[in-house]
Amino acid sequence: FRERERIQRLVARESGLRAVLTFEQIIGTSLPLGQCVELARIAAGSTSNVLLLGESGTGKELFARAIHRASSRADHPFLAVNCAALSETLLESELFGHERGSFTGAERRKIGIFEAAEGGTVFLDEIGKAPVSLQAKLLRVLDTGEVRRVGGLEAIHVNVRIVAATNRDLDELVRHEGFLPDLLYRLRGFEIRVAPLRERTG
Repeated sequence: FRERERIQRLVARESGLRAVLTFEQIIGTSLPLGQCVELARIAAGSTSNVLLLGESGTGKELFARAIHRASSRADHPFLAVNCAALSETLLESELFGHERGSFTGAERRKIGIFEAAEGGTVFLDEIGKAPVSLQAKLLRVLDTGEVRRVGGLEAIHVNVRIVAATNRDLDELVRHEGFLPDLLYRLRGFEIRVAPLRERTG
């Protein structure tokens, strides 16, 4: 019951932001920004995953939310996680959930973001900082459409779209074995380079 309440609060909090986070809230008049917005609108109308590239502070999450809001998944949750903000263990639990007793401190079952966002969008911020071992698990979700909670055996079907973002050069990471090439390929359904703030006027 507590877990269901937690998920409901999480979804309600994120859903409350949806109405105002649209393409109209992306400020700027430059040609580079206009091209970003136009490509993002096209991406919103597709079913492909989206990879947002750009410097820190360029509003990549705003783009992700706007894409979700303009998509056919708009009536379903948009849930975000920062891959650089959590340890690998906590990040895995946040994304995939865990079963009670699966590790020290796991006193009850937890539903992960992939399950909670059913029908909607999962935003993976700072994807370039995700550990390679976790990248392999993300790739498995994209390949099979299924997740397994930490400590669980059941394969759980999920229907989500992934929008990922990074300020790192993922091709360079691939060359140095810091990012899985197959995952990069799967994320690049649409690749959008978000214009930096200095290019948004004039």
